[in-house]
Amino acid sequence: MPPTAAPGPTLIFDCDGVLIDSEILVCRLVAEELSALDYTISTEQVIARFAGRPEGEMVAEIESDRGRPLPPTFFERTRARTEAAYGTELRAVAGVADTLARLRGPACVASSSAPAKLRRGLEATGLLAHFGENVVSAARVARGKPAPDVFLYAAGWMRAPIRDCVVIEDSVPGVTAARAAGLRVFGFTGGSHCPPDLAARLTSAGAEAVFGAMADLERLVPGAFATTLAA
Repeated sequence: MPPTAAPGPTLIFDCDGVLIDSEILVCRLVAEELSALDYTISTEQVIARFAGRPEGEMVAEIESDRGRPLPPTFFERTRARTEAAYGTELRAVAGVADTLARLRGPACVASSSAPAKLRRGLEATGLLAHFGENVVSAARVARGKPAPDVFLYAAGWMRAPIRDCVVIEDSVPGVTAARAAGLRVFGFTGGSHCPPDLAARLTSAGAEAVFGAMADLERLVPGAFATTLAA
């Protein structure tokens, strides 16, 4: 069941690249499998084009480029390799477990990932316990990021007024979605996949501030934490 309304800011975290350091991992596997199908693309190009967007949009765009559907083996191999990598290579973003442990206010996850993949990533990194049932996938809504739907749904799920919500995002589509929903949003650049120009792009998309270390979140939203750091 959704939580009852709680005072103080509600933090809404994207997952991939914000909580779990998965973007570089998954985008590498996708690039390898697409390149094996003669759709030559680098990890960096997959990140630039598709990070933060739902898988269905990526597939539709690639199939349009190819002029034919991707074969079932692409999905089978990519998902099998991702599952294996989640079990052996996936890590939480540096500092995120400590930051979540210090939260005193409500928090949830709102991600473009499919529900099973989303929960698997949080479980594999030991982060799911910080959120419980407060994990929202864009599969629940009509439109993925950069549309605002998933963030509006997440705010409603948390029974939190829009004015009291703060989104943490690492992608331009995610920042765009949060701003379209009328939410405050901070850009995060601490994932392994983040290119040097990401901070400027997140700012241009509407991020209120950009930070590269998860511990800095407490300075940006002090009211969400049990105690505040010294200035």
